[in-house]
Amino acid sequence: MNVLDSIMQRASYRGAYLPAPVPRADLEQILKAGLAAPSGCNKQTVSLIAVDDPAVLARLCKILVSGVSESAPAMICVLTRKIIAYRDRSFYVQDYAAAIQNMLLAIMALGYESCWVEGQITDKDRLGRKMADLLGVPAEYELVCYLPVGRAAETVKRVPKKPFAQRAWFNGFPGDKTDTEA
Repeated sequence: MNVLDSIMQRASYRGAYLPAPVPRADLEQILKAGLAAPSGCNKQTVSLIAVDDPAVLARLCKILVSGVSESAPAMICVLTRKIIAYRDRSFYVQDYAAAIQNMLLAIMALGYESCWVEGQITDKDRLGRKMADLLGVPAEYELVCYLPVGRAAETVKRVPKKPFAQRAWFNGFPGDKTDTEA
């Protein structure tokens, strides 16, 4: 599958996973794809932990309130550090977003499914910190997201996207006199 096909076909999968383990070689490829993502001022604020030990996965799932990853045979935890890159700015959010997208595409290309799970992790109940503590992550890192990884046990549901013309334009916002029809 080429990268454009992966981009167009990728969908967030929230269903059950088949019990087949994800080979370490595949997990390593996914991690490398994440680490190959661009990084603001090359500060490389993203670190990753792949979890494939069933006992560790079970302990992580006890922390989580959502069943999104309950049956996943692997999970990738995304860590970040808020390193100043330019003047007083850090690009850690952009860095980890790019890494996650690379990994989601790699996951799809390797025939697996996943979902970007962040909201419950970074919410006020600090589940990300609880997960990080379980994994022995030092305090200067924040666990901001996890990606369950595995083969889908159910049909992947792809939600419709709004039409291109409602979200993308040339040479200006619609109605702007610089917008020319091609």
